[in-house]
Amino acid sequence: MRFHQVMATAATAALLLLTAPSAGALSQPAAPVGLSETVTVDPKGRLAADGTVTLSGTYRCTGGSGPVFVSSSLSQGEVNARQGVGGTTAVCDGAEHRWTNTDRTEPGRFKPGAAKVQATLMELRSGGLPLPMFHAAREQDVTLVR
Repeated sequence: MRFHQVMATAATAALLLLTAPSAGALSQPAAPVGLSETVTVDPKGRLAADGTVTLSGTYRCTGGSGPVFVSSSLSQGEVNARQGVGGTTAVCDGAEHRWTNTDRTEPGRFKPGAAKVQATLMELRSGGLPLPMFHAAREQDVTLVR
């Protein structure tokens, strides 16, 4: 073979590899047109006197070969430390669902007022070891209220 034929064959093979769907894409059902996976956070979170925090929002996901969860974390003030706030099992049927996560934090750790919530829609895929696959994530400013 001449050099240009070898290069053309290599380029064609590379193009086929780049455009071929991954094995994971083949095993997942396609989402209906116009439907995307999302997670939202309500603008207000609840804070009880005993330190119990309740966060909520909505989510939408499709497919999922492993368990899917909506997790959330909260931070407030100058400190960049986040604290996890519960987790909810998600139903990935393409419909919009509500999620609510509640967890007891150290009393006084959070105060009424501005805070940041990070919500994540994550699947645990098993291939020997459970591996996370993120469907959607959102970080949002919220107000903690009593």
